[in-house]
Amino acid sequence: MPELPEVEISRRGIAPHVTGRAVSRVIVRQAKLRWPIPPLEHLEGQVVRGVERRAKYLLLQFDHGTLILHLGMSGSLRVLPTASPPQRHDHFEIQFDDLVLRLRDPRRFGAVLWSTDPPETHPLLRDLGPEPLSEDFDGDYLYSQARRRRVAIKSLIMDGRIVVGVGNIYATEALFLAGIHPARSCARISRSRLVRLAEQIKAVLTAAIAQGGTTLRDFQREDGRPGYFVQSLQIYGRAGQACPRCGSSIKVRQIGQRTSAWCPRCQH
Repeated sequence: MPELPEVEISRRGIAPHVTGRAVSRVIVRQAKLRWPIPPLEHLEGQVVRGVERRAKYLLLQFDHGTLILHLGMSGSLRVLPTASPPQRHDHFEIQFDDLVLRLRDPRRFGAVLWSTDPPETHPLLRDLGPEPLSEDFDGDYLYSQARRRRVAIKSLIMDGRIVVGVGNIYATEALFLAGIHPARSCARISRSRLVRLAEQIKAVLTAAIAQGGTTLRDFQREDGRPGYFVQSLQIYGRAGQACPRCGSSIKVRQIGQRTSAWCPRCQH
């Protein structure tokens, strides 16, 4: 699944191409995604005022509302010449004079929704926690959320109501860098260690954005090329291999129905 860095990379990739442009045509080839795509003919002639991101949602802003996009499990966005022929799984597109913004979604778990209300009030967005790269997320905030909870720390930082966009890959990496066992109870972690964890979450996500995200089964960048942060992963996907710090064999277990890797010597 595209995670926060991949979605942010997509936002940065498409924003310069569509911001300030008027929509000439909207084409829906397959309306049955995660939710049915609503009628969007009213976008024709309207100008894209900006492209923002909230968690893993992309927000195309218009004067009369917001188009909310989610890439689902395998979706991707491409900016292409208008004459480019659609391919299989190209289900939705917004055409401009000389280019098209095209959504490809093989598994059809993505979403294209419209909201005339402020996007932060939409049911999918209103209960989300702070952005991990914002000033609202830091060690003090994480400590305030963790101190009275007994859930595994990995489950906490992957809870979108606590902080958005920290998926399995980046949670695994941040916990390793912070030296915290992913199954450790939140209430048993000191403030100083949670401060370090918050710092590592920011660092890992920032590095992933800079390097182009991770190369997963389906994800590609907006230009069609794969991301390269996978080359920097120290522990995710390396079960049984040697820890890059101490040489111990990396272990794995299920935490919150997700596979979690950790070093038995470096993380406690």
